[in-house]
Amino acid sequence: MKLLLNDVGPWFALLLVGFLPNEIWRLAGLILVRGLDERSQAIIWVRAVATAMLAGVLAQLILSTSGALALIPVGVRVGAAAIGFAAFLIAKRSVFAGVAAGELAVMAGAYWFGV
Repeated sequence: MKLLLNDVGPWFALLLVGFLPNEIWRLAGLILVRGLDERSQAIIWVRAVATAMLAGVLAQLILSTSGALALIPVGVRVGAAAIGFAAFLIAKRSVFAGVAAGELAVMAGAYWFGV
């Protein structure tokens, strides 16, 4: 029993503390916005604030990061973001294509510069 708890314990904690609290709010938001007009001023404002927050987080990750990502030159990180955005647009606004292309560009840059 103790071996099972040691193996599953961290995953259970991640589920309990990291995943479920966020999913409750996502589900509540999904239920509350049902029936709202997508073109209303309130929804447009909320979408703009969410986009600005995401842009801020991405800028912080690219320009002032820490850990292993900080070892990769800033030019590589900015270039990878640009490549990811271009792939997003080329692939008809596919988030998966953008993330995959950006990640491949970061890995190629890290390999190229010997990080």
